Amino acid sequence: MRTGIFAILLLTITLTGIVFYPFGFSLNVQANTTDVSNLQHVDPRRAKNRVEAVFVLDTTGSMSGMINAAKEKIWSIATSMASAEGAAEVKIGLVAYRDRGDDYVTRVLDLSNDLDTMYAHLMDFKAAGGGDGPESVNKALNDAVDNMSWSQDRRVYKVVFLVGDAPSHMDYKDEIQYPEIIKKAHTRGIVFNTIQSGKNSVAKAQWQRIANLGQGNYFQVGQSGNTVAIKTPFDRKMAALSKKLDDTRIYYGTEVERKRQQKKVRAAEKLHVTASTASQARRAEFNIHKSGKANRLGKNELVDDISSGRIKLSDIDKDKLPAEMRPMPVVQQRKLIEKQSKLRDDLIIEIKELSTMRKNYIKKKIKGTELEADSLDKKVYKSIREQAGKKGLKYASEPAAY
Repeated sequence: MRTGIFAILLLTITLTGIVFYPFGFSLNVQANTTDVSNLQHVDPRRAKNRVEAVFVLDTTGSMSGMINAAKEKIWSIATSMASAEGAAEVKIGLVAYRDRGDDYVTRVLDLSNDLDTMYAHLMDFKAAGGGDGPESVNKALNDAVDNMSWSQDRRVYKVVFLVGDAPSHMDYKDEIQYPEIIKKAHTRGIVFNTIQSGKNSVAKAQWQRIANLGQGNYFQVGQSGNTVAIKTPFDRKMAALSKKLDDTRIYYGTEVERKRQQKKVRAAEKLHVTASTASQARRAEFNIHKSGKANRLGKNELVDDISSGRIKLSDIDKDKLPAEMRPMPVVQQRKLIEKQSKLRDDLIIEIKELSTMRKNYIKKKIKGTELEADSLDKKVYKSIREQAGKKGLKYASEPAAY
């Protein structure tokens, strides 16, 4: 569809005389084994405005409700993380886990600000397997610590959210166990929060200990996740405008770079087809945020690079431009970029207006209700605000994003 829109736009300019998916899991990650203990006493007032969060998610059969909640709320969680004063750069990673004998033990998606691709993977997760007691929590936590591209800068707020309903196997003698994993993580400045789904007493004791050792917080929620997932009258329009905003992107670069960019485009296209309208609205809200720009555009996006003045059109080799633009005179290329830039600015303004109305609508809906007091959204945001504050990030006392 985007190709058709692009072709129509080119034709319009010319006539006016102005000459299944699926993705494979990314395992291209690097172990962060550098000793950074000498950075422990860095002045927190010089903290990087950055959040790195890895979600370690049980994907066995009993977790269906929580997995669906994660699919609905990951964008609003990202928006909450990004709302630090001055806007925080947000990177998110994912470790899905089950147990030995299931289809997989763990699957890892590295930390990235390309949340579209991460979300496309998340959409593929279905609850299955398990049912026989403990799961491979230790393996999952170790992957979260060792197989993620964590920043080596201790000024960065780095956090793991462990989400599951069953305890860890402590009888796998060939595995490093969570007390040692957390010690290792502590030397790298990683905090652990735990979210227990359900009421398994053994899991509760472990989850509380993991949070305590990891200098984080423990939460207990129902199997459905206790999240605020309210539909609003503004969701459908925001989703449609977000799709139009995506269609303003024009990528350039080498053949390898363009293939990488097309992978990101396909992730967004999958999202528009498979994600709920409310989830698409939450993504639209995140994408217009300063922190969401990296996800919305990715790398080598021509309209933004030229409009911002970072790159001159004349400095780009013709063979690095999209095939549709190569035969066009330079004045025609510039006109196309200007038109897309103006359309983009107008769309962002409209989405911002709808986003404000959406927030006000949700505030009225939940004010004074149990949702406002006990939602997972609020608890997670409170933890982020308190823990990131120790790294110098300042968050307002406003409610979490929903």
